[in-house]
Amino acid sequence: MIWQFAARYFRARKSTTAINIIAWVSVGAIAVGTAALITVLSVFNGFTGLVKSLYSSFYPDFRIVPDSGKTFVLTADQLKQIAAVPGVASISSTVEEKAVVRNGTKQTIAVVKGVDDDFTKVAHVQDKLVSGEYSLKDETGPQAVLGLGVEMSLGLDVEKSRVPITVYMPRRDDAAFNPLMPDQSVVSGTAYPAGSFAIQQEFDSKYVLVDIGFLRRMLDMQPGEVSAIEVAMAPGAGERKVKRALQALLGEGVQIQTRMEQHATIYNVMMVEKWLTYVFLSFILVIAAFNMIGSLSMLVIEKQKDITILKAMGARTATIRRIFLAEGLMIAGSGTVVGFGLAIIICLVQQYFGLVKLGGGTFLIDAYPVEMHLNDFLLVAVTIVVIGTLASWYPAHRAARQVISLKAT
Repeated sequence: MIWQFAARYFRARKSTTAINIIAWVSVGAIAVGTAALITVLSVFNGFTGLVKSLYSSFYPDFRIVPDSGKTFVLTADQLKQIAAVPGVASISSTVEEKAVVRNGTKQTIAVVKGVDDDFTKVAHVQDKLVSGEYSLKDETGPQAVLGLGVEMSLGLDVEKSRVPITVYMPRRDDAAFNPLMPDQSVVSGTAYPAGSFAIQQEFDSKYVLVDIGFLRRMLDMQPGEVSAIEVAMAPGAGERKVKRALQALLGEGVQIQTRMEQHATIYNVMMVEKWLTYVFLSFILVIAAFNMIGSLSMLVIEKQKDITILKAMGARTATIRRIFLAEGLMIAGSGTVVGFGLAIIICLVQQYFGLVKLGGGTFLIDAYPVEMHLNDFLLVAVTIVVIGTLASWYPAHRAARQVISLKAT
């Protein structure tokens, strides 16, 4: 009965045109606020997905690193146990070290990353090559795959030049650096550039990939010594479950980092920006709530006779209150449905046609990316229900307290 009364009041033409106008303005304001919230949150989802896709080309699902120090040692049996954990698809041993990379008179500082043959199963650098091929060793000796920024800094053309690059690293022993004989404090090795990749400036200007054996020989590392074990999850595996299994297997002394934890700063910044935007855009809905208060207050005045009759027929105060609360929720719900539909249309048009472009022409994509998530729709719906209920409470409470006044005719 409550919703029947509320629906009748919502649809019926009011005696004063202004009440109808204010009610539909409330619906429109909620629709605009809802569409804005969903669209902006979807854009943030799109950028987050873009960043994740870029990082997935270079960084794995999980990274096992030591709690302290730069390296740790794992036996062959431990590696087999890690690979056998349910949800683990592939693992790769890696070693990283900063180095000076030189080509003739040109040089740059880079992170040289030694990887094994399974690295292409946990990352996808081979899919991001812009020149040459992905090859880290052949019959002629060690080879290297360079980031595009490193290649440009060294003045190389990996497709046309077969000039080797020289890698210089500090020795791992405790001998003090001797400025008079600096060559005794560093080790060096040469590798032939085989290809170059372009993923993101952060990677392209920083990394040089080499075979892990080449780097281990340069650093005089013991068998099984690594900087990290990189892990790829099997499709459909649960991230938390796999992380707990790995931590239980390896115990203390190592950290199991998810992809988000490997880059916690940038993900945290993006999430803070998303939630701040959500809070600020929610004020649009608060403004719409003031329209709802005005509309419902005028409706209460118009329906005084109906309220009096209902009370005279035995309707309780709580029943009257719920009728006008339901009326407010109908206004909010109508605006929400319209706003959801509008947001879905906007997002689909942007996804398929990319009407809103990114300026500058220097981005990896031309238009703003959007990804609609069900959680965002649920969050906005709950927000509107809360705001709509609060906005409807005062007019509904006022209607419920109205005094019965019947006059004989």
